[in-house]
Formats: sequence, structure tokens, C-alpha cells
Amino acid sequence: MRQLPFPDRAAAGRALAAELSAQSFKSPVVYALPRGGVPVAVEIAKALNAPLDLLLVRKIGAPGQEELAVGSIVDGERPDIILNEDIIAALGVSRPQIESVAARELREIERRRALYLPGRAPVSAAGRTAILVDDGVATGASMKAAIAAVRRRTPERVVVAAPVAAPETAAELKTLADDVVCLDTPARFGAVGFFYRDFHQLEDDEVIALLASSGEATTHCGD
Repeated sequence: MRQLPFPDRAAAGRALAAELSAQSFKSPVVYALPRGGVPVAVEIAKALNAPLDLLLVRKIGAPGQEELAVGSIVDGERPDIILNEDIIAALGVSRPQIESVAARELREIERRRALYLPGRAPVSAAGRTAILVDDGVATGASMKAAIAAVRRRTPERVVVAAPVAAPETAAELKTLADDVVCLDTPARFGAVGFFYRDFHQLEDDEVIALLASSGEATTHCGD
């Protein structure tokens, strides 16, 4: 286990990259969950000499109860919709209602991708090791949706990588991914920000600069 807190997300990314570099991955591609996952993922992609891409996950809220997720939409070569059928059935939400909200959230995903990675096509996960990265995992809702979506894209393996995670969430993710690489799972978790000295809110300009600094790794699929 690492001594916490981490200095910042980049330092956590370098420590995580050292753990991942000790493993052998088939054609790895690194997917960051923005915004917080980007500075962590940049360090991992650099260490693994792997392409870097984003996985933008948006909640599909129930009509009139937007805070309650009936599913999620995840971008990629072909955006995927992951639904919570139990909640849909309990609320009686119709498919046209879901499709309407999903279409709105997809427009926001497309806006953000164009802002963060203008002119760059999503990197395919097919036949590769997909490494999904965030700066920490509390409930894991976005990460679970990301795993389910990437599974549909026929990767060789799905690996979750995070500097810190709630122990019960890490255990659950291990049942969904092929591997979970986490530097620490503190028993008293609270919130991800507790485990960083610098956990400032990332603005769009900083995310854009980080992705630009990752260089050509973000621009090719690496067949």
C-alpha cells in the first residue's frame, strides 16, 4: 500500500504507471474518464507507450427525477447505452423517453469530445487491452458503465486502473473487469479528494492542454 495522500494526480499517475509497467499487456490503449482521470491517464499512456483516448460517461436520468439514473451513455466508435432495467421497470419509463434523454446526453458527449480531442476519431478497443483510468473510485457508477460499454467492443482484456478506491467498490469492480490495479483501498474512504494534497477542480483548458501534451499517442490507433 502507498503512503497517502498523493501529492497530485500526475504523481499518482506515475506511481500507478510503475505498477502497470510491470505487467505485459497486448496492444494496450488507455482510456481516461474525464476530467479527473486525464492527468493520471497521461502518465500511464506515456509509460506504456500506448494511445490515449477518453471515455465520456453521461447519466441518463429518469424523466422528472433526473438525479435517478435509469442508465448511462458511453461514447466511443459507436456510443453504447447501458440500462438499469430494474429501475426502468419500477418507474415505468418508456423507451422513447429513454431515447430522448440519451440523445440529449449524446449531444453533450459529442460537444465535449470535439472540445477535448478535436478532429480525433475514437481509438478502437477491439483485440486490445483496454485500460480504464480515473483519479479514484468511490461508488464506481461511471466506471461500471464504462466497463460494460467497453466489453461490447471486443477487447482482449479490460483493466481498471485507479490510484485509490473504496474497498467494497474495488471488490465489485474485480467481478466486472479482468483486472483491477489500485494502489490503495483505505478502509475509511469518504471521498477521493481526501487522498490528494492537490485535488483542484480541473477546468476544460487544463484538460485540453494535458491531452495536447500527450502528443502523437492520442492520434493513432496502433494497429
